[in-house]
Amino acid sequence: QNSMVLSAAILITLIGLIIYLHFVKIDQESLLVIGSLGIQVTSSYASGKESTTFIEMGQVKDVVINEAIHMQKVIYYLCILLQDPEDPQGVSEVVPLFQSSKPRLDCLIEVYKSCQEILEQRKTAPQSS
Repeated sequence: QNSMVLSAAILITLIGLIIYLHFVKIDQESLLVIGSLGIQVTSSYASGKESTTFIEMGQVKDVVINEAIHMQKVIYYLCILLQDPEDPQGVSEVVPLFQSSKPRLDCLIEVYKSCQEILEQRKTAPQSS
């Protein structure tokens, strides 16, 4: 009787660990910005699974560093502001980046500067139809 309970507890723990590694534990996050196409955000999980999101450049209004207060300290994170299709001056959605890795502010500033360079090139480049 006790061995069945112990076996069930071990089985449930193993299943929980597999689910955690496959769906929750993110090992690596990457950001690829191509001025003429868009922004690709990829998350690699501990199990090897990858999740990729692509945002077309036409939807991107800006990339900003945002700050929040969490557990009595200020944290910084990079966000993509998506343009509202009905209001060109408005923002329809804020997409946070690097939520699992939580890089330091100096690292975020480097990524922010690179993103802004690409966005500026896109704005100054002649639009072809």
